[in-house]
Amino acid sequence: MNNEPNSPNISLPSTRRDILKTGVRLGAGSALAGITIPHVHAANDDPTIRIALVGCGGRGAGAVLNALATSTEQGPVKLHAMADVFTENLESKYTALAERPELAGKVTVDDRKFIGFDGYRKAIDTLRPGDVVILTTPCAFRWVHFAYAIEKGVNVFMEKPVIADGPSARRMLALNEEAKKKNLKVGVGLMIRHCVARGELFKRIQDGVIGDITMMRAYRTQGPIGSCFSLRNPGDMSHLMYQIKRFHSFLWLSGGAFSDFNIHNIDECCWMKNDWPVDARAIGGRHYRGDNIDQNFDAYSVEYTFKDGTKLFLDGRNMSSCDQQFASYVHGTKGCAVVSEKGHAPSRARIYKNQILHQVTERRARPGEPEPAPEPPHPDTVWAYPQTPREPSPYDLEWQDLIAAIQRDDVYNEVERGVQASLVTAMGRMAAHTGQVITYDAMLNCAHEFSPLSDQLTLESDSPVMPFDDGSYPVPEPGIKTDREY
Repeated sequence: MNNEPNSPNISLPSTRRDILKTGVRLGAGSALAGITIPHVHAANDDPTIRIALVGCGGRGAGAVLNALATSTEQGPVKLHAMADVFTENLESKYTALAERPELAGKVTVDDRKFIGFDGYRKAIDTLRPGDVVILTTPCAFRWVHFAYAIEKGVNVFMEKPVIADGPSARRMLALNEEAKKKNLKVGVGLMIRHCVARGELFKRIQDGVIGDITMMRAYRTQGPIGSCFSLRNPGDMSHLMYQIKRFHSFLWLSGGAFSDFNIHNIDECCWMKNDWPVDARAIGGRHYRGDNIDQNFDAYSVEYTFKDGTKLFLDGRNMSSCDQQFASYVHGTKGCAVVSEKGHAPSRARIYKNQILHQVTERRARPGEPEPAPEPPHPDTVWAYPQTPREPSPYDLEWQDLIAAIQRDDVYNEVERGVQASLVTAMGRMAAHTGQVITYDAMLNCAHEFSPLSDQLTLESDSPVMPFDDGSYPVPEPGIKTDREY
């Protein structure tokens, strides 16, 4: 493949200042609503936007649903090809999508189903320049697939995180310079940046409604989800394939549970601050491990520091039978704000005039009943985004915005911000795993690349991280391994 980042004519950014961009895109609802858009997608007479799905897991299927729900006046959006390394993943997601009545005529995959590590090439090869490939494999393969999409002139939607380590961040930023030269449209699955309610909150925070930000808090404390805990490979598949199947358990594939689960809370807080932190210090540990052999800590606590001294405190945990919280808050000299509460959507964004947060009871009608009147706001409420009707889904909005950009031929590229959010997340993870203070620039320039040969893996390859004789794997050892995570 064209390994462009190693070419001598591409400069790899090496400091936070090199890649820090201050422009922040506000969520503002669908860019397609009520607008007649000039068709600029294809040079031929077929206005259909074809989509290839690379990575047929749950998030991949979800992205397809959001994409196919996008309605335009210029032509349909259709699923055209699929690729995965597991036949059962591909076939189950194809069947689930093809059988949905609302997708009738939109799933036109036919025999364009590709299995193997080269499947992404075959799927992308079925597209025309200007079509879209969805990249929802573990992020270890993101730069590999992105490079080929750029070569073929295909627009991209890539899931978060986009990188797990510093070398991959530098490679993605260099590749993105080539994507920008071709004016490719690239969306990154940090959908909260497209949230209308959060966008309105951002404007008010930047206008000083809560005063100067003094502190932010974020929580993602939950039980075991996804594949964050894993037992030893039972031996019915290779170590490489077992790890891909259990990708949340292995740092080289996904950045582990920390990167995959905490990135949204970190990103939305940095959005409200309109900046990225300069360093992180953290603690974490492994507790009731039993027979699990994954590389994750069970609990993490991170203190991020911004250049003006403002702190973001993040708590993440995966433990059964513990208190669960999924929220982000901002505190200022004049009040506080809820950025998210009880998950990604709806955000229930609101502002209070002091430092006391108040719970909001959500009222929903039963089937066939009229929508009840919303609960009156608490007297301390300064502003709240209306919850009737329900907030539009940011998962849908990010696709509406991407498709609109394709059809308008707007400049649209979220890669730099996606890399920055992924790098800041990795910075907190590495601080916990090494026991060291990790700066932004140190994370960006870290020499430890988890999987430098992702583009050379095959179904017969060994994994980049092989188990010990007892079936366990290397794990972080804070204070012992201080310049690498395992």
